[in-house]
Amino acid sequence: MQSVVYKRIPRLDPVLIERARGINVADLHEGLGPIIGRQCLMQPQMCALFPTARVCGQAVTSFNFPGDNLMLHAAFRVAEPGDILVLTNGGSPQGALWGEIASYYSRIRKLGGAVIDGATRDTVQITEMGFPVFASHVSVSYPGKRGPGAVNVPVVMAGVTVNPGDLIVGDADGVMAIPPSHVEAAVRNAEARMAKEAEIKRRLDGGETLYDVGGMKGLFEAAGIVEIDAAWTDRP
Repeated sequence: MQSVVYKRIPRLDPVLIERARGINVADLHEGLGPIIGRQCLMQPQMCALFPTARVCGQAVTSFNFPGDNLMLHAAFRVAEPGDILVLTNGGSPQGALWGEIASYYSRIRKLGGAVIDGATRDTVQITEMGFPVFASHVSVSYPGKRGPGAVNVPVVMAGVTVNPGDLIVGDADGVMAIPPSHVEAAVRNAEARMAKEAEIKRRLDGGETLYDVGGMKGLFEAAGIVEIDAAWTDRP
């Protein structure tokens, strides 16, 4: 099998990426709606290495043979400042795809972070460095450097297909890969949601209840909820 590296990805408007950078994953997820939002959300095993880790940038993808991370170094050659390195070996814990030196070099290169469906190591050093890393495994398992693999091809990451150039957003709540065609709607809807929640907080501060502010009366009725003014032990 011949390894291949595609050197370019489709580029989003930097202004749109900057708008997304100020939005939480939860709001972007809601902004995409119940179907597309779920399709873009990686499974929960993809989690932040430390609680304040956050990424927002375009995906440079790297498929690595299990137990090997040669194609990580190929991805380094084409990634640009702000890009997120999206690495997979099929989700295997064998052969750490990432570690301290990769984080150190990425920080020098001004890359935006790394999302790894596979193993990372050197977790204490990376946390102290503050470079944002998300991974599905932690293991010191030694990686080879033989290939084969590919860079900037579609990959599957924790249940989600990620294409080169997808917008990767991640925080303590999870990681999403948003196709370019959905980014503007996700950002616009998320901003509207944030404004709505700011108004809800204002009303709660004013003394209103979440039951009233959230319109729970109609939802309770639709669900057939019956409220009984008695203790459970008082039932007939």
